[in-house]
Amino acid sequence: MPYKLLRLLAALAALAIVLGLFIGGAQPYAVGLFTPPWDKVAHATVFAGFAFILHAGIGWRWGWAVLAALALGSADELQQMFLPGRQAGFDDLTADLIGAALGVLLASILKQQVRARRQARV
Repeated sequence: MPYKLLRLLAALAALAIVLGLFIGGAQPYAVGLFTPPWDKVAHATVFAGFAFILHAGIGWRWGWAVLAALALGSADELQQMFLPGRQAGFDDLTADLIGAALGVLLASILKQQVRARRQARV
């Protein structure tokens, strides 16, 4: 798959995550969708995917990917302050940050493995 197409698909996937958080998260069915502690697992998983896409798919440096995930998580928590039945929390933001860190860690490991395999072929 051409590199530019891969980056475009990654950008679209990242956009889908953002839209899912802000549009899907504002719907009434989002209230109580995940019960504790599974809500934290869901937060970590979504933000791991987001940071992974930014780092591995689009090529952002790991720090920028984590910072973008933290900004998105902060905006999501801010939005929840104004939605009926939803509540913002630093525990959710912490789960977002942990997920983002795990996502860039996984992306970094996979990128190193790909580089090593390419060098082994040469």
